[in-house]
Amino acid sequence: MKIQRRNKANPEFSLAAMTDVILLMLIFFMVTSSAANQSAIDVKLPKTGAVEDNIPNPLTVSIKPDGSYFVDDSPVEKTQLEQTIVNKLTNQTNKSFTIRADENTMHKDVVFAMEIAEKYKFNIAIATVKDK
Repeated sequence: MKIQRRNKANPEFSLAAMTDVILLMLIFFMVTSSAANQSAIDVKLPKTGAVEDNIPNPLTVSIKPDGSYFVDDSPVEKTQLEQTIVNKLTNQTNKSFTIRADENTMHKDVVFAMEIAEKYKFNIAIATVKDK
């Protein structure tokens, strides 16, 4: 008498689950890469020899070579720069900002932003690029 099994294991491998995992990983990496702290203002940062890891600041002040100021990628007049920085840092626990000045920016424009930090006792960081 021959007895047959009713439940046979199906040796097929479904790629649907693996495709879903790959798609989710792709979406995750796309979202996290767009959340990186990159500014839309195109400035050539000065080079430095030694770069330490920095703490990201909640506010970025970019200064172009023509003397135009940008606070978090929004253009700001020089007369309104101080009030804009103070308003944005009022409720922040980390009262600091990063100065991103082009390597050809006039020194007086950078010093103007630094004087605002000194006046209100804000911490500042100056963005540079590591020299290769």
